[in-house]
Amino acid sequence: MKRFTTIFIVFMTAIILAACGDSADGENASDDDNDEELVFGLINWPENIAVNHVWKVLLEEEGYEVDIKQLEMGTIMEALSTGDLDVGIEVWLPVQDINYFEQYQDTVAFNNEAPWFDNGKVGLVVPEYMEDINSVEDLNANKDLFEEEIIGFEPGAGTMEVTEQLIEDYDLELELVPSSEAAMLGALREAVKKEEPIVVPLWQPHGIFSDLDLKFLDDPQKTYGEVEEISLATRQDFADDYPEVNEWLTNWTIDDDETMGELINFVNDSDDPHEGAKKWVEENRDLTDEWIK
Repeated sequence: MKRFTTIFIVFMTAIILAACGDSADGENASDDDNDEELVFGLINWPENIAVNHVWKVLLEEEGYEVDIKQLEMGTIMEALSTGDLDVGIEVWLPVQDINYFEQYQDTVAFNNEAPWFDNGKVGLVVPEYMEDINSVEDLNANKDLFEEEIIGFEPGAGTMEVTEQLIEDYDLELELVPSSEAAMLGALREAVKKEEPIVVPLWQPHGIFSDLDLKFLDDPQKTYGEVEEISLATRQDFADDYPEVNEWLTNWTIDDDETMGELINFVNDSDDPHEGAKKWVEENRDLTDEWIK
């Protein structure tokens, strides 16, 4: 089964990335010759969309061409390992994406020594009005409230795998139901509107926390870990081919939840995420000038 999954990912990567052009077949451009297109992998998560588009804005201002491909996490990792993709902007460690790190650490350059966000949090979340549900350990006694379901998002994401482990660790009598992030957030918004019970796996930074009153459930066994750091990954020879860009991507940080939340909301509230990112960059030049110098 694992072999079939690997073959499938490779096959899908070849199809999805066929449009990336023939840059991998010829010589790579140097930082002094910005003709070659940089290809970033985007996952359909709010912070991922926001950060990808901010870097597209900044790099295009510096004369680079940037293409963003929307892919699943597993496909991004495989494409980085084969050199078909230049940058994957979001890897959560030490817990959420540890399986990808262990699988690809010899073929992908992980930048986990220099995270761009160092205060990430992941866990099960319920609305604040659920006053009697405060810990993962409260779920079994209230499983009927939740119709014995935890509403999840895309299967294969690291947090979904950790949530399956959480169900096992706590002997939860609830099933993790995969969907999409959009569907999960839609279900969460609808439940809050009606003040109904719901439990979902979520993470910060995420714009939903500025829209809804939510709380993380205590996780006494620390299955989700504690503080998560978010860093990027690149193909192995990216730093050699683009030393200046690699330095920018390595040294940038967003230090606090408020700044990250503002960025996410700028992009989410715009009809075009790229235009939202442009507007945020214009209003935060002091910060972005520190990233590219």
